[in-house]
Amino acid sequence: MFNLEEKLDFPVFRYIQEAADSLGLETYVVGGWVRDAIMNRSCKDIDVVTIGNGIKLANKLHDILGSKASKVSVFRNFGTAMINFKDGDEVWQIEFVGARKESYNRDSRKPIVEDGTLEDDQNRRDFTINAMAICLNKENYGKLLDPFNGINDIKNQIIQTPLDPDITFSDDPLRMLRAIRFASRLDFSIHPDTFDAIKRNAYRIEIVSMERNIEEINKMIMSAHPSMAFRLMDKSGLLERIIPELVKLKGTESVGEKSHKDNFKHTLEVLENISKKTDDLYLRWAAILHDIGKPYCKRYDEKTGFSFHGHETKGSRMIKNIFRRLKLPLNEKMKYVEKLVALHLRPIILAESVVTDSAVRRLLFEAGDDIDDLMALCQADVTSKNMNKVKQYMQNFETVKRKLLEIEEKDRVRNFQPPVDGEEIMQIFNIAPCREIGTLKTIIKDAILDGIIPNEREAALDLLYKEAEKIGLKRVL
Repeated sequence: MFNLEEKLDFPVFRYIQEAADSLGLETYVVGGWVRDAIMNRSCKDIDVVTIGNGIKLANKLHDILGSKASKVSVFRNFGTAMINFKDGDEVWQIEFVGARKESYNRDSRKPIVEDGTLEDDQNRRDFTINAMAICLNKENYGKLLDPFNGINDIKNQIIQTPLDPDITFSDDPLRMLRAIRFASRLDFSIHPDTFDAIKRNAYRIEIVSMERNIEEINKMIMSAHPSMAFRLMDKSGLLERIIPELVKLKGTESVGEKSHKDNFKHTLEVLENISKKTDDLYLRWAAILHDIGKPYCKRYDEKTGFSFHGHETKGSRMIKNIFRRLKLPLNEKMKYVEKLVALHLRPIILAESVVTDSAVRRLLFEAGDDIDDLMALCQADVTSKNMNKVKQYMQNFETVKRKLLEIEEKDRVRNFQPPVDGEEIMQIFNIAPCREIGTLKTIIKDAILDGIIPNEREAALDLLYKEAEKIGLKRVL
């Protein structure tokens, strides 16, 4: 039995000890905090298990902490309580629960809960590395109870279940995604027996709400190496059940000497590239979904080989249904991903050709404030193994970036609104809403973006009068 008293060198644990001993409650810190402490990772979320009433222990701690603690939040249906404790600049979140044992019905991941022993509580934990407990009572303060040798699995960087993995995953299928999430986050391997059980039980993920699934997947996406998580989800069969559109990207096809790359592998490379540049969750989602339309747009021509023309438009139109099914937000975040998917080829096309001011103005107008994210995505999209080709692309991207800065400074077209709007056109010509108004607005917009007139009111009005006269509209003076 190890003694980890030095890991508990924070005032919060001495306060919990005082509360537990005053009530005569056997008490332990368990789970993720213990794992992270052993791995020398910072963690301010503490799970406390007591052999008795966790809510009573939380109230006692609150009495001791006084103004340093938040009000006790009690969740009676779950038998849990939570306190936030402020210690200097640090805020500790402490959750209390009585030790319990669980049993499950086949069609639900919600357990039937009964009071139990510490052993019962450790048996119900998802993985060995999360089943360790450190005693907080004065008599055995700092003693580690590790019945499943989780500390050894940390040393060997292994994820495995404490008990039979088939039972563990069948009881609570969300644990399959959690296994992959921990492997990705910690850069651990999943034990072969545990991974085989995930494959056997992948179909059980269907009883888990999509909200819970996507919460785990978002955490995977925000890990240092998210592509690892997607590979594991794919190999386990979970990806096909949650995001089948990604599985359709898999595979290559060859006709004679002409072939196309595996777009699933390419997507994971793009995701890995973008994760080095940003912590923005939805920019990473844009990377995941940027080529989602390719399976529906694949064509073969004997002369040119395989093509995916229009996949950016098709993919952008697919985003809303994907977000709706995955319970992702149907708000500006979704529109942001739609935009980046729709525009992700544009900077690449500019980088391949002579960069005209007109093309840059249109890109700035359409991308708006998301232009920098779009450029980051496009650079991440370059996954060629030909280093000369990559070098040339990156040099061209720098040229595009310089042009973007020059044009924006000169013409101010990022998110610009035409100097003359529809209401004013109706007043000038004393007309009701009609198709001609839209036509005139488009002419003004295109003239500015093409550099025919400057982005200024007087120039726009002069063009409006000329074009209106052509279609028989006269000003009301």
